[in-house]
Amino acid sequence: MVELSSIRERTTPIRRPVIDCDVHNAVPNVQALFPYLNGYWREHITESRFKGPVNTIYPRKAPISARPDSVPADGRPPGSDLDLLRTQLLDPLGVETAILNCTYAIDSLHNPEAAIALASAVNDWQIAEWLEKDRRLRAAIVVPSQLPALAAKEIDRVAEHPGFVQVFLPARSLLPYGNRNYQPLWEAIARHDLVAGIHFGGVPGNPPTPSGWPTYFLEEYAGMAQVFQSQIVSIVSEGVFDLFPNLRVALIESGFTWLPAFLWRFDKEWRNLRRLVPWVKRPPSAYVREHIRFTIQPLDAPPDPEHLLDVIDQLGSDELLLYASDYPHQHLAEPEAALFAHLPETLVQKICRDNARALYRLSEILSPSERG
Repeated sequence: MVELSSIRERTTPIRRPVIDCDVHNAVPNVQALFPYLNGYWREHITESRFKGPVNTIYPRKAPISARPDSVPADGRPPGSDLDLLRTQLLDPLGVETAILNCTYAIDSLHNPEAAIALASAVNDWQIAEWLEKDRRLRAAIVVPSQLPALAAKEIDRVAEHPGFVQVFLPARSLLPYGNRNYQPLWEAIARHDLVAGIHFGGVPGNPPTPSGWPTYFLEEYAGMAQVFQSQIVSIVSEGVFDLFPNLRVALIESGFTWLPAFLWRFDKEWRNLRRLVPWVKRPPSAYVREHIRFTIQPLDAPPDPEHLLDVIDQLGSDELLLYASDYPHQHLAEPEAALFAHLPETLVQKICRDNARALYRLSEILSPSERG
């Protein structure tokens, strides 16, 4: 826990080597996947003029969707240029390791053959175009999460590549992830000792709220914390961590300031109703602190830093938070000023590197000569 008495104000931004747990690499267009698709799919895409899964959780005109300078000169989508990523993020921030989260919307595809073919192509594209070109990069395996058995097969196909440390799961899903239909997916993630990265967004076809479809993106964006909360409730209540005790989960772009109040209520209701879920043998907060981690962006920083420090103290652990830039997305609060300047150096170090090293089993930190 944070000792508030040891917090000191810093006057200069912190710049240190970091492990960045949320960096987005974007497939520029479906034709970029042609080298990794067989003849049938190349012909099908060409003849049908299929543009790939075009659903996006980041509207082009929304201020958070991309920093203006992240658009490559040739007009490709932000996050699609490795050289630009090096120039704007990896080199200036001294990033030791960056975890790539490709948000290619495989979960929006209703044709199962297309979903698995494109997911496999994206993973092969990540290996050839990203992982093998910069040793600082690690990546999340893209899977058809709506088809858990096929998702497990795709994990088995590529999980032995050392560049993959995570499986990408959209926060919005057809069913809550604790549902037993997802057990093949969880089994594969646990068996390969990977992290399940539950990430903001998802386009499964059902509404993003329990009350139906919202009118504005603001409603969906602000309400996404409820989606993450529902996934935690489902995974813990349906005993996923009891079935797979070595399982590790990262909630990415979830925020974390809602967590203390949520855990208090979850524990309280579990005490009243635990006879309904006898396999949940410990308070839910204990499962969360053992198995789940949270990236710090978007950082919901209040005007008074003390309020944010109170929230961090209430987390009850100094191992829960992970540094993330969320490149190329843009957030108003910079962690150096809004958070790190007010925390003890030991906790900043854990957020910037140590917690991620433990979560992703990153035992080796590359020297400068080994990077790039």
